[in-house]
Amino acid sequence: MDRRLPAHLEAAAILRLAESLGGFGTVIEKGERDSGTILLVTIFRGRAARLYERMPQLDGTRAFVLSREQDAENPLEFSEYLTRRKRQDGDIWILEADIADQERFVASLPR
Repeated sequence: MDRRLPAHLEAAAILRLAESLGGFGTVIEKGERDSGTILLVTIFRGRAARLYERMPQLDGTRAFVLSREQDAENPLEFSEYLTRRKRQDGDIWILEADIADQERFVASLPR
C-alpha cells in the first residue's frame, strides 16, 4: 500500500510551511492531482535558484535531494532544464519557495 499523501496536499503543505517560516511559496506548474512528482525550487531574494527532487533513500524514505543549482554565468540554463522536465513529465508539480534558510527548510520537509 502506498502511504504517500496526494500530490496536491503535499504541495499545499510545502507552500504553507514556507509561508509560516516567513518566506513565500507558489506553484509554478500544477501536475497530476494525486500522484504527480514534486520538484521544489528554492531561492532567496532572487539569488541563485536550487532544485530539489524527491529521491528514494536506502531506508525506504523519499527525501528531497539537491539535484541542480543555477549557474550565475548561465542563468537561463536552469529554467530551460525545468521546461524540459515539464515536457518529459506532464504530471510534474514545480513549486517555488523564496525562503532565507533553504537547507533547513528542505531538511524539515517530511520524507
